[in-house]
Amino acid sequence: MTATPARQFDLIVFDWDGTLFDSTALIVQCIQAAAADVGADVPSDAQAAYVIGMGLVEALKLAVPGLATEHYPALVQRYRHHYFRRQHELSLFAGTLDMLHALKARQHRLGVATGKSRRGLDEALHTVQLRGLFDATRTADETTSKPHPRMLLELMAELGCAAERTLMVGDTTHDLQLAANARAASVAVSFGAHEREAFEAYTPRFVAHSTAELGDWLLAHA
Repeated sequence: MTATPARQFDLIVFDWDGTLFDSTALIVQCIQAAAADVGADVPSDAQAAYVIGMGLVEALKLAVPGLATEHYPALVQRYRHHYFRRQHELSLFAGTLDMLHALKARQHRLGVATGKSRRGLDEALHTVQLRGLFDATRTADETTSKPHPRMLLELMAELGCAAERTLMVGDTTHDLQLAANARAASVAVSFGAHEREAFEAYTPRFVAHSTAELGDWLLAHA
């Protein structure tokens, strides 16, 4: 019988959009539609994807620069209009639930650190399939946006886990910088918002190219 690998991390924290939730393309389209609605220059796919994971206001200011300050509230409102109108199109990446349940069975504590709003995350977490899976969560509108370490530090403090026993999993350099700033380890996924070449400077423990690959690595090495 093969021995179960010793657990290296007590807490595994996941980003949401582009890591667990297949939402990158829709977010990009909603940013572009919102920019068009307010008469701003429409960002490219790459420009819009780059800001995913940040808090909404910070993200829109970076994706749509040059807009007069008084017009950003309207841009935020239009983004939310487009996103909530289409959020029924979104789903977890295939295999995500099996991966999360396997990690729970290994007695890992599971968290979420996301640029989403509390309202948006709670709407997803209140579904039957996700209820009770995560031990603690943080959203950008209730703490400091990535890559500031505050949301990860708060999760570690709430769950009583040390930085050296914490692993952050995300699809953007914002997630990897968040982990580095909190002195935690990181794993990147290449199927979300940022290209894998951008991850190299942050020395993640692993770069996964699918949810299946991510789950296999976590069960073997986390």
